[in-house]
Amino acid sequence: MRNWLIAIFALLLSIPPLAAQEVEWSVDASVLLNNREGGDLRTPDQTFFFTRLAPELGISMMDGQHVLKGGVVWYQPMVDNLSGYKVLPTLYYRYNSPTGWHVTAGLMPRSLMVERMPRYLWSDSLNYCQPNVRGIMAQLIKPAGYAEVAVDWRQMQTEKRREAFSAMLNTDWRITGPLRLGGHLQYSHLAKSASHAQGEFVNDDLLINPMLGLDFSHRTLLDSLRINAGAIITMQRNREDNRWLNQAGFIATATARWRWLQFDETFYAGKPLYPLYSLHGSQLNLGDPYYDNKLYSRTDLTAHVVSNRFVDLSASLMFHATDHFTGFWQQVSCRFYIDNNLWKRRHDNAWLKSGHLSPLY
Repeated sequence: MRNWLIAIFALLLSIPPLAAQEVEWSVDASVLLNNREGGDLRTPDQTFFFTRLAPELGISMMDGQHVLKGGVVWYQPMVDNLSGYKVLPTLYYRYNSPTGWHVTAGLMPRSLMVERMPRYLWSDSLNYCQPNVRGIMAQLIKPAGYAEVAVDWRQMQTEKRREAFSAMLNTDWRITGPLRLGGHLQYSHLAKSASHAQGEFVNDDLLINPMLGLDFSHRTLLDSLRINAGAIITMQRNREDNRWLNQAGFIATATARWRWLQFDETFYAGKPLYPLYSLHGSQLNLGDPYYDNKLYSRTDLTAHVVSNRFVDLSASLMFHATDHFTGFWQQVSCRFYIDNNLWKRRHDNAWLKSGHLSPLY
């Protein structure tokens, strides 16, 4: 893998300057310690402790409208040797239009998405071990909001492995004043393996989530304050009997930040969202298993110990409560990000301190 990456980078840098050409690079590094206690069979007590390093190198042309980048993601658990590591390739083309349109194709970092996917669509555990979107993504990003559509080809069919992909739509727009309207839609498909065993059938999972929000950021003494509420509707089927299982519930979220302190709350009430989870787990249902309960509350208390445009060092306490048990997680995470644009302004201390880097987890 290292040899073909070197060959790609050499090819990129050897392209003649037919238009304004610039070398682009970035390094995204993170460390996470997450200790989980008080779980059940689907969310067992366990500890995640790992580092992740994702360097990228590429070129941009025509003032950044066309970008081609490649790199790797090195996932390494904290052990005495190199056992358990994964090295995943990253290689993508991105088109950036002055009108706000962006189209990306290839193996692209999930951090290119405008916002982190909600945990009822994409769980923490998947976020740890599947950092890339493998497919194509189109985005419209404006000052008033955004819309993005993506297809993630999560698993290719082999003799023993089942084909799996998901298609998603995420959007959020300012309507008037603090009022915002948005939502999420995700379709997940789990097909058969090439030499499928008897009893193996195609499965579908459709989740629809319209949301209404109030964003009071910069309208109070807090640095940010936002409240969202909406419905979640899921439709799932195992094509063995072709019968759709329809579930629905109410979801509300709130997030507030004051200087280095942050509070996040999520509350769900309704039918369990993943009726087929016991059969296929996260191959079909990509969200956090906690949402397969009638009631669920997650409360995060986070201290951003170091926070600026290129680093976020955070410590969090996370409380999970359902109608029959409570989980308690403790987490320390650190993300460091630098690219060619940040490097150019490395001596502008006031600017570097004026913003926040988004945590990956």
